[in-house]
Amino acid sequence: MAISEVMMSHPSVPMLGCENAWIASAALMAALKNQGSLKITEKQIVEAMERTKDQALTGYCGLTAVCGVAVGVGAVFSVILDAGCPKDTETEVTMRAVARTVDAIANDTGPCCCKSYVRTAMVLGCNLAKVHLKARLIPHLEKVSCLYVRRHPHGCRASRCLYLPKRTEIPRLGRAQ
Repeated sequence: MAISEVMMSHPSVPMLGCENAWIASAALMAALKNQGSLKITEKQIVEAMERTKDQALTGYCGLTAVCGVAVGVGAVFSVILDAGCPKDTETEVTMRAVARTVDAIANDTGPCCCKSYVRTAMVLGCNLAKVHLKARLIPHLEKVSCLYVRRHPHGCRASRCLYLPKRTEIPRLGRAQ
């Protein structure tokens, strides 16, 4: 989680956009590499990001219902498990990881928030990595506090957001207050 938070905070990363999907794949791969039980290479990290970039297209969360962040999680599992069309379990685990991530992200919609989606995907990715990759990652949710409220072009989900401190007052951009 900490890796994705640092990456999302970079000024060049937009509030909404596929850059957040690339962060999801890179951060999860880096966390798995740092954890050490899997032998993750730099080449694998780049491969997961490239696969994510190939399928994470701006606006497709609304157009096809598959958020690029979920694609990023799938790319991680696909690269690590060496999933592919002729494979059985490896491809099934990868597809289920994407399906579970899409399902979890669907609970965070209204309006869409890429930052929230990355956080949700990181938590789920840690859990899935424990089950399917035998890698123990701890997401450290208690340290997450969203700093992007005023940057959201469609208005923050506010009280419905899992990552917003409850004491923060949210301005509703573009809506009557």
